[in-house]
Amino acid sequence: MGTLYQSPTISTSPKIIQDLKVTIHDSITIFPPQETKTEAGSMFLSNIDQVLNFNVETVHFFVANPQFPPPLVAEKLKSALSKALVPYGFLAGRLRLNPESRRFEFDCNGAGAQFVVGSSEFELGEIGNLVYPNPGFKQLVVKSYDNLDIVDRPLCILQLTSFKCGGFAIGVATNHATFDGISFKIFLENLASLAADKPLATAPCNDRHLLAARSPPHVQFDHPELLKIPEGIDLPNPTVFDCQDELDFKIFNLTSKDITHLKQKAKDEPIPTRAKVTGFNVVAAHVWRCKALSSGTDYDPDRVSTILYAVDIRSRLNLPHSFAGNAVLSAYASAPCKEIEKSPFSKLVELMTEGASRMTGEYARSVIDWGEVNKGFPAGEFLISSWWRLGFTDVEYPWGKPRYSCPVVYHRKDIILLFPDIVGESDNEVNVLVALPSKEMAKFEALFHKFLA
Repeated sequence: MGTLYQSPTISTSPKIIQDLKVTIHDSITIFPPQETKTEAGSMFLSNIDQVLNFNVETVHFFVANPQFPPPLVAEKLKSALSKALVPYGFLAGRLRLNPESRRFEFDCNGAGAQFVVGSSEFELGEIGNLVYPNPGFKQLVVKSYDNLDIVDRPLCILQLTSFKCGGFAIGVATNHATFDGISFKIFLENLASLAADKPLATAPCNDRHLLAARSPPHVQFDHPELLKIPEGIDLPNPTVFDCQDELDFKIFNLTSKDITHLKQKAKDEPIPTRAKVTGFNVVAAHVWRCKALSSGTDYDPDRVSTILYAVDIRSRLNLPHSFAGNAVLSAYASAPCKEIEKSPFSKLVELMTEGASRMTGEYARSVIDWGEVNKGFPAGEFLISSWWRLGFTDVEYPWGKPRYSCPVVYHRKDIILLFPDIVGESDNEVNVLVALPSKEMAKFEALFHKFLA
């Protein structure tokens, strides 16, 4: 149970091609076909948006469709993106720091989104297992022009890269302040609908004042999951990390049977009534136990380990599902390592349940108000970032659904990714992507299989 890709690091894997030999042929600016709904001016960004000033890059792979060769797909995508800039007017703008409020905001100046066309010298089937995060995938997404000032960087860039077989990849780079995972999927669904010359699938709600802090702010809880940054110190860039650490990289596969086994393991133990035995909770609890007990060179039973994980707050705050922005906050679970090691598995599942249950509407409002009076961000031992059930491969484009969708991965020891497998190719339900120093990885791997038995 719990299989493992054999290659310990990407660099040693013979099954992937890291240089996709991509040539960029064209790069154009896309403007809306008419005046956007968002009038020229600034767009308010919530305190959640404020700390998410970094790029998110995803790649969506498509097999060849004779009715939709890549040049035709490019034309349809350009037209769809232009139309999308009407309801998503802020995507044609730029991020700026208001000199008076010292807050980030969108300058809805109509400067446009970017569209890039490229080609690879390989066929799609030659580049290796799409599930295995390949550093070469970076070539399929144009990053947001780091050489430009922030006020000049596009907020949304699409890149269409064709392969020799007729298949292609759509790479999307957006500033994280634009979307969370749910609103990004809605954007993709709308883009697909417009590409098919259909109306929007879902009209986005662009009113980010729905997540504005209360006046006056009212912080009702202690929020140990939030770290305050002293005045005069800038927030760290979450995409920058210490590259000096040599990190091993492995993917651990969990099948449907493995997850059922973990669920049954939690149910068979004396289970607290508050524990919700869901797929995410048991996988996250299993990963947490392995990460906590493998962290560091010396085991400290009294060290407190904290796991962070995202919780959607739309329903908790009665926001519309179509809310276009970031409506997720970091839930947390904490426990001393000795409890994580010796407690029944059901106890860890209960702690995961309590973390999500703690995120009530009042708690969410308190977090937002905390960000109004403090400068800081969520902090824990590590974050589980789940792409498992976002459903990007369910989006139906005129040329079909993606064969696979994935983020462009940058290895960090403080982030563990959950992402799905290619539907129908294996019985793997979720893949756990881990990057750790070699000694910690050896401990993690041994514990992963030990606790799965």
